[in-house]
Amino acid sequence: MKTFEFSIIASGLDPEADDFESRFYDAGCDDATISFQKGHIILDFARDAESIDEAVSSAIEAVSSTGAAVNRVEPDPLVNLSEIASRVGMTRQAITQYSKGQRGKDFPAPVVKITTDSPLWDWPDVALWFFRQGRIPRDAVIEAEVVKAANRILESEDRDFSSGLKKRIAELESIAR
Repeated sequence: MKTFEFSIIASGLDPEADDFESRFYDAGCDDATISFQKGHIILDFARDAESIDEAVSSAIEAVSSTGAAVNRVEPDPLVNLSEIASRVGMTRQAITQYSKGQRGKDFPAPVVKITTDSPLWDWPDVALWFFRQGRIPRDAVIEAEVVKAANRILESEDRDFSSGLKKRIAELESIAR
């Protein structure tokens, strides 16, 4: 087993309720730190599981069973240059050079806020690029894709996390080699 760290952002429960924290503990979220920030319930998990998809789907199911609405899973798949640098263990300057094509070829293009001074990149695309450069492990790509897939499932009508995440991992097996 491995420990996977991620956060679930939720809403819909009163943080002032007497049973607020015990609801999560009793539902199986005893491996999460719970806080309430900016109107949202934040559960920071350190979950032991065989795989990232198992960790995320079991955490989502546990949080949902409390009556809370699961809004999203983080770390956020949209990242700026500083966040990319932090996640790959490099300087922001080096990442800027990659993004400008001054250091390496075919760095992914930003996907949001493209015309601003602070564009955002899709972390799974960037993670795959760095994996192919030999800079990060394959598991980092899979974890990035699972978080992104979990958020897509949360946005959809189909809430079958376990099979949805397993399907995405199977697709990744051929990509991230």
